[in-house]
Formats: sequence, C-alpha cells, structure tokens
Amino acid sequence: MHSFTIKDLENLSGIKAHTIRIWEQRYSFLKPARTGTNIRFYSNEELKKILNVALLNKYGFKISHIDRMNEAEMKERILSLNQLEAQQERIVNGLIQNMVDLDMDGFENTLNNFIAVKGIEKTIFQIIFPFLEKIGILWMTNHIVPAQEHLVSNIIRQKLIAGIDTISNRVRLNKTVLLFLPEGEYHELGLLFMNYLLKNRGVNTIYLGCSVPVNDIEYVLKLKHPDYIYTHLTTVGPKFNFDKFIAAVNKKFADIPVVVSGQLTHTYEKKIHPPIHFKKSYSEVMEFVSGL
Repeated sequence: MHSFTIKDLENLSGIKAHTIRIWEQRYSFLKPARTGTNIRFYSNEELKKILNVALLNKYGFKISHIDRMNEAEMKERILSLNQLEAQQERIVNGLIQNMVDLDMDGFENTLNNFIAVKGIEKTIFQIIFPFLEKIGILWMTNHIVPAQEHLVSNIIRQKLIAGIDTISNRVRLNKTVLLFLPEGEYHELGLLFMNYLLKNRGVNTIYLGCSVPVNDIEYVLKLKHPDYIYTHLTTVGPKFNFDKFIAAVNKKFADIPVVVSGQLTHTYEKKIHPPIHFKKSYSEVMEFVSGL
C-alpha cells in the first residue's frame, strides 16, 4: 500500500488542506495515520474516498449527507451525476483510482470506451490531459510508485501516438517547432501532448524525444532551421542543473525562441530573458499554440 500526504490529496481532489483537516475533525470518512513526528499520511483507500467526496460535494451534496453514505450509495450517487463536466471528472477520478490499484486493464478499458464514443481528440482534451494535470505534481515529488508511473505512462503514450498518427498530414502553417527533453528528463507525456497540439494546429514538428544532449540539438538546428524550440520539464535527475541548462540555451540557441513549460517552471524563481520564454499554465501553452 502506498501513502499520500495531505498536499497530495489537495492537488488531486481540489480540496484545500485546511478544509480536509476540518472534515477530519467533524466527519468520519477520513482517518489518516500519522508518522512518529505526527505528520498525517493517507492510504490508497482514503485517496479514493476523498476523490469521491470532493466530486459529490462540488455538484451539490452536503458533506454531512455524504458522511452518512456507505460506499455503494456513494458510487450510485456519483454515477447519477448528469452534468457533462461531472461525468468527465468521474472518469478522470476513476483513472486515478485504477492507477493507485495498478488496475491497468480497467485504466485502458476506460480510455478505449471513451475513444469509441468520443474519438481520440476529445479523449485527449477531456480525459487524458486533465488526468496528467492532476497527477503531474505526484511525479515531480516522487509520490507515485515507479511501477504505477511506468504502466500508466505506457498506456497513455500509446493513445497519444495514435492521436498524433491521425493528424500526421495536416501541416498547414509555414512554422516548424523542434521538441525535446534535456538530458536526465524522461517524462515524455507532456512533450507528446504538445506535439499533438502543434500538429493538430497544422504546425510542422521535429520530435527528438527524451534525454537529448544539447550538442545533438545543435546538429539538428544546423540542418532543419526550426522557428521555435520547445521543451517540457516535469522532473529531472539529481544531476540536472536548471541554471546551467538556462545558460547553455542562452549561449547556443540565442537566435531561436525557446519555450519551456512544465512543473519545474513553477519553482524557478530567477528572472529569465529571451530567447527563453516560460509557459506556466495550460492557457499560456494554448495561447502560444494558437499564436503560431
């Protein structure tokens, strides 16, 4: 059994840690264990419970009412939510629960069923991206068991590549973006999603993938002359130095705009200058894509 912090629960459920603490005091549905230094930690089952509670509460159920529900009644109420957004959130929460339980058949079946009804594009935007957005912080803080991460990543990677394949011949704009992850960065899903967004927009892409040495990028630049360079930083190895990466980019790619997104941009506090441009939110990323 894996354990989660109260901050993990906040990130995954959208419920503030302060509110979770109040609920623990007033109601019975959450009973965290504590470390020897009195720090709360939560089990897989408690994570699944808070996801369900948060969803019902968001769509009109009072916490005092939810607290009296048994597990079967809670599931029934969740399935009865008929708002489109609620249904999508239920599916995303279900994927998180599949991941926690290592139920990869359930995880893939959920995606396949949604693809069969809505198509790959809506699945990417409505289900896969919100799922990645929710669990991205867990990858960054190593609060996901590596087996969970690898199994989930491989399934989503297959779906993203399938989506990219459906739009591979849609180049309409006279723009080229080179996409890569720096040495030590292997979390490829955010970059694959960006590749999908750009291709869907009609932009030509050069996709180099993960853990690419700077010298290799220089070689490609001399041959292909892209208009932009793009990288997405989720979490990197202990040898990765963000300051040195920024300095290398400034030195070697001074004439090409370099766009950087991902969780690590949120924690970098020093001022950046062109050619580097941070995109810290999904809306900023979409603004960049639509502006090409």
